[in-house]
Amino acid sequence: MKTVWISALSKNQPRVAAVSAHLKRYGLQCKGHFWTDEPDKLAWRVALDSLREARADLWLILADNVEMAKPTVRYGLTLLSTALHASLGPGCPIAMLWDSPSTLELPPLLQNAVQLEEASPSWAAKIVAKANLTAKTSALDYRFEVVGDERLGQWFEIGPRTGGWNGVVFGVTGADVEIDFQAVGPQGGLPEKAVIEFPQQGLKLQVGSREFSAWALRNSVDSSCSYYARVKGCPTAILFMPYADESETEATVLQLS
Repeated sequence: MKTVWISALSKNQPRVAAVSAHLKRYGLQCKGHFWTDEPDKLAWRVALDSLREARADLWLILADNVEMAKPTVRYGLTLLSTALHASLGPGCPIAMLWDSPSTLELPPLLQNAVQLEEASPSWAAKIVAKANLTAKTSALDYRFEVVGDERLGQWFEIGPRTGGWNGVVFGVTGADVEIDFQAVGPQGGLPEKAVIEFPQQGLKLQVGSREFSAWALRNSVDSSCSYYARVKGCPTAILFMPYADESETEATVLQLS
C-alpha cells in the first residue's frame, strides 16, 4: 500500500479527515501532522524525519492562501522540500492541495510541486498516479541538509555526491541574516571538533542584483565529508560552490523563500 504524508498548514481537523478519507477510498495510506511555523527552532525537521521514517511515496501539502502568504511558512516548506529532494531524490513527489484558487507566487523550489484544487473531481486520481511513479535517483550533484535544533542553532550541511571539492565558499542573503560559524566533518552530523584550513570571512559575492555575504575555507570535502555553516535568521537564498582561485566560478544558488 502506498503512503501519503500530509502536512496541514492550518489546524483544520475536518479538512484533514475529509482528505484522508477520500484518499483511503483510492487505496492510499495516510499519515501526517499539523504544520508548526517555527523555523527558528527547525520545527520542520520533525516532519522530515517522520516522512522518511514512514517511507512516504508522496508528500501532500494542504495549502491555503493565508498560511502560504507567510514568509516563515514558505521558508520552512522550501527547506523541507529541498532536503527531501537532496536525500531521497525525485522518487518522493510533492503535491499541494488548495482549498481555494490561489494567485500566490510560490518559492522557486516549490513550483515543481503538483498543484491541485479540492474543487476538482480528479485531484485524488492525480495523487494516486504520482504516488505510484517508479522511484528515481537524484540528479543533483550535491548533498544538502539542514541540521541542528533550537539549542545548537540552524546549520546548513553541503557536499558533493561524488568526487571532491578543494574547499568551499558558502554565502547567504536576506534581512537580519548572518553566518557565525563554519566547520568540516563527517557526513550526517555536526562535528564535535574541527580544524579549519585557511578560513575567510566577510566575503561579498554579487549574483545578478543580489549581494551574498560569504565565508570560505580550504578543507577538502568529498562524498563522506561535509561542510557545515551555522546561520542566524531565515535567508531568502543561499549560495555555495567549490573553492577556486579563478575570479569566476560556477555557483549553486538555492532560493528559499
